[in-house]
Amino acid sequence: MTAGRRRLVVSGDDFGAAPEVNAGVLRAHREGILTSTSLMVTGEAAADAARLARANPTLAVGLHLVLAQGHPATAPAEIPHVVRGEVFGDQPIWTGLRYAFEYVFRARGELRREIEAQLEAFADTGLSLAHVDGHLNMHLHPMVLPILLDLAPRFGIRAMRLSREDLGAALRHDRRHAPRKIFEGVVFHALASWAAPRLRAAGIATADRVYGMHQTGHVDESYVLAVVAALPPGTSELYCHPAESQPAPLARHQPGYDHAGEVAALTSPRVRAALRAADVELISYRTL
Repeated sequence: MTAGRRRLVVSGDDFGAAPEVNAGVLRAHREGILTSTSLMVTGEAAADAARLARANPTLAVGLHLVLAQGHPATAPAEIPHVVRGEVFGDQPIWTGLRYAFEYVFRARGELRREIEAQLEAFADTGLSLAHVDGHLNMHLHPMVLPILLDLAPRFGIRAMRLSREDLGAALRHDRRHAPRKIFEGVVFHALASWAAPRLRAAGIATADRVYGMHQTGHVDESYVLAVVAALPPGTSELYCHPAESQPAPLARHQPGYDHAGEVAALTSPRVRAALRAADVELISYRTL
């Protein structure tokens, strides 16, 4: 009876990064189709985000683990091989490669300390942990995921984003930035293939497929309608970066992102009508 069902988690990243993000996430949830979000516990507006989430219990909230382009939860002096000065590295590829090299020699304990600190900061909000994902998908890094899996029973991690997307479909929809998308497709296909059996063995739930990675910053109405029209049976996740306007703390790393356009897509009556017509059930990571 459920074999042909289509279920969709709609997620907003960077909750807590700035007031503009918090406002966009809440509007997309209250007035639109957004069901889940993930909290940057070290973001400038993290305390306000937690307060808003507690006041809106239908919004499922997970941890947006930050290990690049952001501030640590641990004092930088305690994790000198993970941070660069007071912050994490700005370039995710080089930061990831550095973690792989440093992990062998000096950074394993420091990475674990920082990941624990962010999970503890989330627990301190009093919110129920719906899932874990990562800023720039760093949670799937081969040096990071094993730590998360080891900590999962202690912190109640029951679901995680497994970033994998149909590259061909993404390019057919929008061929802009094709080299970046192809690179992402190759890298995350390999990471997802490596991570999937480990997540299954740990009993951690994932969506069957994920949308939005290749269209990051431009998950507009036309894209969401295209996703809904082609959505296969099973459980899918669509993630995006909604905000009422360009958030200052993220502007340097997200040039050209159409945050307001994403809020408009998530609150679009046409999108709601398409979901009803396709008999797609909206669920959250809490349900998953």
